[in-house]
Amino acid sequence: MLNRKKFLSLAMLAAIAATLPAEARRGEQDDAREDWQNGKVKSLREIEGNVVPRMRGMQYLGPEYDPTAQVYRLKFINKDRVIFVDVDGKTGSVLRQR
Repeated sequence: MLNRKKFLSLAMLAAIAATLPAEARRGEQDDAREDWQNGKVKSLREIEGNVVPRMRGMQYLGPEYDPTAQVYRLKFINKDRVIFVDVDGKTGSVLRQR
């Protein structure tokens, strides 16, 4: 009985999500791809190719993208410390590391 309720709830959520306009379903990955395709920013691969090798000994956790500022944030971990590297998407320059 409980599994049926969970299934119905998930099915209803999926149906609602499918009816949302495309803009409401967009994510930061879509924003980054669109900005790259329009020539506004460098590709994530290019950004990662410049930054990740500099962060020797650290594990790369992944990126975030801020479409308003056109800034990539790359996240790394070194032992028990998380390090954020903010990169200007237009120039590829490191803005800050903390």
